[in-house]
Amino acid sequence: MTLKVEVDPGYGSASARGPFTELDGSETVPLLIPEDQHQQYTWKPLSKEELLKCAGGPEWRKFRSRLVLCFWIGWLIMLGTAIAIIVQSPRIASPSLHWWQRDVFYCLQPALFMDADSDEVSHISRVSEQLPYLKSLGVGAVILEGFFRHDSSPPNLTEIDQSLGTLPQFTRLITESRKAGVRVMLDLCELDLFEQESGNDTQVWSGASEYIQYSLRYWLEYGVSGFGICDTDAAFSTETLMEWNVLMQEFSSQDDERILMVRQTKVSNITVNGSLVELVTKSLIPPSHHPLSPAEVTEAMEASLQTPQGLWPSWTVGGGVPLELQRAILVLIMTLPGTPVIKYGDEVNPIQEQLNQPLALFHTLIQSRAREEALHFGRFTFLPFNSSMSSSGLNSTATPPLAFLRSWGCVHFLVLFNLGSEPHTLDPDWAPSLPEAGVFLTSTGLDRFGPVSLRSIKMQPHEAIVIKLFESDNSS
Repeated sequence: MTLKVEVDPGYGSASARGPFTELDGSETVPLLIPEDQHQQYTWKPLSKEELLKCAGGPEWRKFRSRLVLCFWIGWLIMLGTAIAIIVQSPRIASPSLHWWQRDVFYCLQPALFMDADSDEVSHISRVSEQLPYLKSLGVGAVILEGFFRHDSSPPNLTEIDQSLGTLPQFTRLITESRKAGVRVMLDLCELDLFEQESGNDTQVWSGASEYIQYSLRYWLEYGVSGFGICDTDAAFSTETLMEWNVLMQEFSSQDDERILMVRQTKVSNITVNGSLVELVTKSLIPPSHHPLSPAEVTEAMEASLQTPQGLWPSWTVGGGVPLELQRAILVLIMTLPGTPVIKYGDEVNPIQEQLNQPLALFHTLIQSRAREEALHFGRFTFLPFNSSMSSSGLNSTATPPLAFLRSWGCVHFLVLFNLGSEPHTLDPDWAPSLPEAGVFLTSTGLDRFGPVSLRSIKMQPHEAIVIKLFESDNSS
């Protein structure tokens, strides 16, 4: 069968069998292959010999097998080398902390716990009922203040103030505290452990020391986890600490360590021996008879932050903090290295309580401290602000901001404070070595979220901010 196409005679004609042979003005092309020709083009599979010939022969097959074997051997060598590098590379190991280094301490006076509707429940029993609440806050140890009577001289250290409760009720408190996972410590500050009028009578001082040793042993046998003493107490001395330390070691075990805590005051210049005391509590704000101004609080904070800390520190607020700065001070205590010591009511801020967020900031700080190693035991670096720091619309007498860095490995947390009453805009060049990008962890107003650039931070009055910094093109 052929197809005939009419064209201009000048084109000639063409057929499927060869060149133009006719000049009649038509082209003929076969549309179907004849049956006999179709059969001679039938497909047949290649034989093994033909395939080997196409593949290059047996020698090429051996070469390919050896090439695949070399590939897998090289891959296994690289994998083993990578594993060896990872195993042998130095890593920052998390330190093994004692319980008093991990937990948050909570100071309270049992006399503050009272039932307005009933006098049948004692103050100590009220403390027992509050243990689940304290545990939910993240508190690990409770320091009972005002536990003994102050009107006797010398004080009776084996008898509870009867207005607070009885010994069986205290025994129940210890039992409930163990169930809740909250330790109980007794504060001996503001007690005249040694009679002042005893003078230099060595025999009298020796007798008083033996009585104190007996009293401490008495409460340790009931399950008390330790004691606190002020460095201004007449009983405070290296000899006393040595005797008490031996007693703590006698009752300590691997799972139940008993500790001794010293409250260090600003008026005392006594150096505490770190081998005898586990915790040295320092006040961030010096005691004063009047509320301090924001500038005075900033100056006190800066002095505390720049003081070298030889021992494991323990921080408390102190006195004289204005109401509008309480949230910022709480952020400071919970982000400083060491053990935070808060007092009853510090976790509830009146301003946040009006916003129906009385514990939101405290919960956020507790969770961040427990989750982030850098905030728990990371390196501390104070970041001073120089004169190049710019402030929006501020004069030279404005309260300068404060900042420090907590670092662990490649993770960094920047903590900023503006304790003044006017906003601050940070100079982009105030800390050129810091990463420029980060993400808000929390703030005193609980109103900062998401990523942030250090070049665009404007701090509000009385604000504290915690930022997790990112390395360049890599979030830590």
